[in-house]
Amino acid sequence: MVDVHRVKLPGVGVLHSFYTDDGGKCGVITHRSGHSDLISFADISDGADKSDKVSLRLSEDEAHTLAELLGGTRITEGLDKLDEIPGLSIDWFSVDYDDAIAGKPLGDLHDSGFIGLTVVAVVRGDSANPAPSSDFVVFPGDTIVVAGAPEKVAKAFSFYRSGQLAAAAAEAPPGS
Repeated sequence: MVDVHRVKLPGVGVLHSFYTDDGGKCGVITHRSGHSDLISFADISDGADKSDKVSLRLSEDEAHTLAELLGGTRITEGLDKLDEIPGLSIDWFSVDYDDAIAGKPLGDLHDSGFIGLTVVAVVRGDSANPAPSSDFVVFPGDTIVVAGAPEKVAKAFSFYRSGQLAAAAAEAPPGS
């Protein structure tokens, strides 16, 4: 198994890196904004020139695509089986400082007009808070895991991001 090093980058996000069998070093910087940087670099402590570095900026969709092409993670492999259930989506939303939900209680999606959605967990750091209560306060850096119909999950994430979908969702016909 590959030994992955995790380093928090204050104000940026998290760097995960590992050494390859041929002595290279590979890493991914996951920014709080959702995009990622795929980097390959030489370790200066090994006497390498610090200019021996390659960086590639990836959007959130591009990062997910690259992960799938590289084989994904063991978690992704397990969740892929859930994609076979028609009408069910389990997805996660990374909370950033400028998101409407940051620093506020999670609330109840049903009370906000979202019927048929469940907050499965809020992940903070290395621990999960399964089935959090509506008064659970969400902070930047947290990841909210939601299950429901794909279009409803997307609307909930838009609501968490902007805080403005609550009125539109409440005006929608029941069951939408």
